[in-house]
Amino acid sequence: MAPLLHLRDVALTFGGQPLLEGAEIAVSAGERVCLVGRNGSGKSTLLKIVAGLVEPDSAERFVQPGATIRYLPQEPDFAGYTSVLAYVEAGIGPGDDAYRAQYLIDELGLTGAEDPATMSGGEARRAALARVLAPEPDILLLDEPTNHLDLPVIEWLEQELASLRSAMVLISHDRRFLGSLSRATIWLDRGVTRRTERGFSEFETWRDEVLAQEELDRHKLDRKIAREEDWLRYGVSARRTRNQRRLGELHGLREQRRTARAATGQVRLEASEARLSGKLVIEARDIAKAYGDRVVVKGLSLRVARGDRIGIVGPNGAGKTTLINLLTGALTPDSGMVRLGAALEMVTLDQRRESLDPATPLGDALTGGGSDQVMVGDTPRHVVAYMRDFLFQPLQRRTPVGALSGGERGRLMLARALARPSNLLVLDEPTNDLDLETLDLLQELLADYQGTVLLVSHDRDFIDRVASSVLISDGDGVWTEFAGGYSDMLAQRGRGVGARTRAPAGKPAESASGPAAAAPALVNRRKLSFNEKHALETLPARIEALQAEAAKLNGALSGDLYTRDPKLFARATARLEAVAREIAEAEERWLALELLSEEIG
Repeated sequence: MAPLLHLRDVALTFGGQPLLEGAEIAVSAGERVCLVGRNGSGKSTLLKIVAGLVEPDSAERFVQPGATIRYLPQEPDFAGYTSVLAYVEAGIGPGDDAYRAQYLIDELGLTGAEDPATMSGGEARRAALARVLAPEPDILLLDEPTNHLDLPVIEWLEQELASLRSAMVLISHDRRFLGSLSRATIWLDRGVTRRTERGFSEFETWRDEVLAQEELDRHKLDRKIAREEDWLRYGVSARRTRNQRRLGELHGLREQRRTARAATGQVRLEASEARLSGKLVIEARDIAKAYGDRVVVKGLSLRVARGDRIGIVGPNGAGKTTLINLLTGALTPDSGMVRLGAALEMVTLDQRRESLDPATPLGDALTGGGSDQVMVGDTPRHVVAYMRDFLFQPLQRRTPVGALSGGERGRLMLARALARPSNLLVLDEPTNDLDLETLDLLQELLADYQGTVLLVSHDRDFIDRVASSVLISDGDGVWTEFAGGYSDMLAQRGRGVGARTRAPAGKPAESASGPAAAAPALVNRRKLSFNEKHALETLPARIEALQAEAAKLNGALSGDLYTRDPKLFARATARLEAVAREIAEAEERWLALELLSEEIG
């Protein structure tokens, strides 16, 4: 199949260092490709080159004539727009469906009247998604589309993207999201791209095979160099011409070994553990918390034992942070009691990074300033050595925190938190901006951690890998605990966070449970199509207009129109009959859609 877009031999250098060296990316109609790589490998830059926003040093570019491309940046620009609706509608072309803009705005929980200058990060991300999805382009380029979104919106977005015919290139740190949508994988590593016609779910196995083969080839090269050096020192010195050739080959092998770009090192994660806490870490009895009329927690009783890993999930605004503060004693409940266990030493990972002063140098953020040593538990370590464990270069010691990338700030927060001794880790969105390799190591660290973990996350795959139980918001301040990870909760509960389900006949949606109910909850559940939703919203106005026309025709026919103009009377009578039929059809259609909408939930 001829590609809609093809870039090859893409080269780009930043600050004298090659970022891209002969990278290639091709997208055909309907393809779903995920673009993966370490933080700083150039994924976002390559996607901007594909979108035509960054000019490479060199590249061959082909775009099929007439193909439409839409790009979702990590930080959308709302300059010049006074409302979300205006911003979204500006992305619609002449041949696109104008109604789709408001449909997507509604589906994403916005009104369209929001002022872009005052929106939160989550609202900005939803507005940007509505803008790129509204035209249904030939190619969608999505850079971290799930950032700042809560689970209900992420699950909705998965379904919406799955229903589109557009080709897609996806960058995301959400494993479950990539695994659900991708059908091919492009791995950007050390400036070059490799492609496999397999989705992200098979990427890690394939990557490990490639790296293992590279290590084998490097070992063979080292042995060949050693043999040639041995020959040079001890071999026969006759046939000078041949000797010079072999000497030249040896120099070539050495240059090949010197210029080979080895795989980037791995983060070394090791938590500084304090002495064991008591067996009972947290006990909550019938606690409640409300702010005015808004109930955040109601009647929650919970026991957390040493070694438990509790995943806390819910939509934005459900009160996850309030719940954490109640359980850790930072906030007093309105009623009920919270008891903390003995010998607790708690460390909180503030993934919002509010505690980081942008002007503080990286080294001072780790040491506290005025020292070259970082106390890792009770052991002093030189700050540069500790920085290397988290893939920071020595030259970055004086780099202001504000100049670090999102992934680097995430690693810095991990470095600060893990240096402190603890037996209770409170992790608030720890996976934000971390690359896949670092996520793997963080997961392994938590698996070996002897203490207790409270985890707030929208990353379903990470919760599956880490949590021993899940505490989920059921709305109105009700929180329910399920054993296992997110998938286990889904199988028991029958639906995801905030997801609507079609309950079995004669059974309420709340009672749907078991593995058989889990799949329809997110994949096969019935949903109003765009045309059905549009008809449901517009038919009442259509019916009202038709009824007004019928009343006007009845008024005209009730006079002496037949005497004055029999032909006009006949036309008005025929039109009245047609209007009556249209009203009946519209009312029947609206009633059917209304019943369907109620049945879906």
